[in-house]
Amino acid sequence: QVQLVESGGGLVQAGGSLRLSCAASGRTFNNYAMAWFRQAPGKEREFVAVISTSGSSTAYAPSVKGRFTISRDNAEKTVYLEMHSLKPEDTGVYYCGANLVAGTAARKYCYWGQGTQVTGSS
Repeated sequence: QVQLVESGGGLVQAGGSLRLSCAASGRTFNNYAMAWFRQAPGKEREFVAVISTSGSSTAYAPSVKGRFTISRDNAEKTVYLEMHSLKPEDTGVYYCGANLVAGTAARKYCYWGQGTQVTGSS
């Protein structure tokens, strides 16, 4: 089992940057692909980025590609999301998820953190 705790959210002006962290507990972190999703008010949770167990493979939603970077530190059991050139439409609660198989569908992820709010102001 994996417990996840996100941090690093906040209010940032358009064009600004933030780095989110997701700290995991449990001995099997290395076995899980990790992903970031976000959810805006009144909308469904949407895929942002995913990283493989080793960190060698990543994938991004088209809306964030080139602006966001996902990475992981297996020794520290932490996954990160570097966000640059933030836009108001990036606003939402950002969640990290863990699953044995990497994917882009939120319904397939077994474990979730509580989320961290990111607000991009215009």
